[in-house]
Amino acid sequence: MTHSDIIVVGAGIIGLAHARAAARRGLSVTILEADQAPRGASVRNFGHACITGQTDEFAELAATGRQHWLDAAAEADFWAAPTGAFVVASSQAQMAILEQARAAKGAAAIDLLTPDRLGAAVTGDPHARLRGAVGGAHLTADLRVDPRTAAPRLAQTLAATSAVDLRTGVRVTRVGEGTVETSVGAFTADHVIVCTGHELPALFPELAAEAELVECALSMTLAATPEHIRTEAAVLSRTSLLRYDAFASMPAAEAVRDEVARSAPELIAVGANVMFGPRPDGTIIIGDSHEYGRSVDPFIPESTTEVLLAEAAAVLDQPTGFSIRQRWQGIYASSPKRPLLVETVDERTTVATVATGIGMTIAFGLAERTLADIRPSLRLTA
Repeated sequence: MTHSDIIVVGAGIIGLAHARAAARRGLSVTILEADQAPRGASVRNFGHACITGQTDEFAELAATGRQHWLDAAAEADFWAAPTGAFVVASSQAQMAILEQARAAKGAAAIDLLTPDRLGAAVTGDPHARLRGAVGGAHLTADLRVDPRTAAPRLAQTLAATSAVDLRTGVRVTRVGEGTVETSVGAFTADHVIVCTGHELPALFPELAAEAELVECALSMTLAATPEHIRTEAAVLSRTSLLRYDAFASMPAAEAVRDEVARSAPELIAVGANVMFGPRPDGTIIIGDSHEYGRSVDPFIPESTTEVLLAEAAAVLDQPTGFSIRQRWQGIYASSPKRPLLVETVDERTTVATVATGIGMTIAFGLAERTLADIRPSLRLTA
C-alpha cells in the first residue's frame, strides 16, 4: 500500500497543474495515469490560453493561472510565449464586437487595430494587409504554448522531483474515502483529486449523468506555416467571436451570428471556431469543428475539414491553400449545465473537470483554487 498526501488521477494538463500546485505547497504527490504519456485533450488542442476571451469565474481563473503557465514553462523547458492573440475582423459588425469588448475589458486588454496595423503585426511586413480584413484587435494577455510538448515535459519534470511519484500505465477502477483501487493495486492519500476529463463517467457515472457530460470531438489540422505569416501569436477569426464568452456576450454578436448564418451557413453547421496556433517548429495548427455526443464518432468527414480550410485560407489570405502535415481528432469533456465540474464527492475526494474547451486556459488557476479549498484537511507547509 502506497500512501501520499495527494493522489492525482489523470496526467493531462488539469491533473499536472494540480500535482504541481500540491508539490509547491510541500505535499507528497502520486500521479496515476492510464496512458504512458499524455494522449488526450492536453496534446490535441491549439496551445492557446485565451485569457482575454473569458468572463466572470473563468476570467478570474485564467488571470490567476497566467503567470503559472510562464513559470511552469521555465521549470519544464517547454515553449510558452506571452504573445497575446490577434483577431481578424472581416466586417464592421465584427469590429463592433471588438469595440464593445474593449469597452468592457479596457484598452490595456484589447488593442483595436487598423487593417494596416493588423497586417503588419501578423505578417511582419509594415506594408502588408490581409485581404478582406477591415481591422482587428490584439488581445494582449493571451498566451501561446506548444501543446505537443507542454504536458509531456511538465510530467517529466514533476516526476524528477522527490515530491512527485508519476505512475503511468495504471488504470484506476475505483476512488473513495482516500483509497484508489487500480490495475496494479491500491493507493491511499489524505486527499484524492480526480482529473480524468471526458472519461469521468467510468469512475463517477452518476455525477457525469447529472451534469449531462458528453464528449466534444474536433477536426484539427497541422500545416506548414504560410510564408507570409510571421507572428507566433494565435490568430482568431469571426467564428471565434461567437464562441468565447467575452465576445459572444456582446450586443453586436447577434448581428455577426446573422451575418455568418447568411454568408457561410456551412461554418455554423460544423460548429466552427476557425483559428490558428503557430508552433515554434514552423508549423501551424488549424481548426476546428465541434461535434457533441455521449460517445462521438471517431470518423471525421473530409467535407468538414474542407469547410475549415477554406475559411482558414480566406482569413490568412492564403489562396493557394496549405501544405498539410497531419490531421487528427481532438476530444474534450463538455457539459451544458456545469462547464466547470468541481465536486466534493466525499471528505477526501474532489473531482476537477473542465467541461468546456478552455482547459489549457484555466488549468493552473483552477489548481490553485482547488488546493486552497482542501487546505484544512492537509498538512500544508506553504
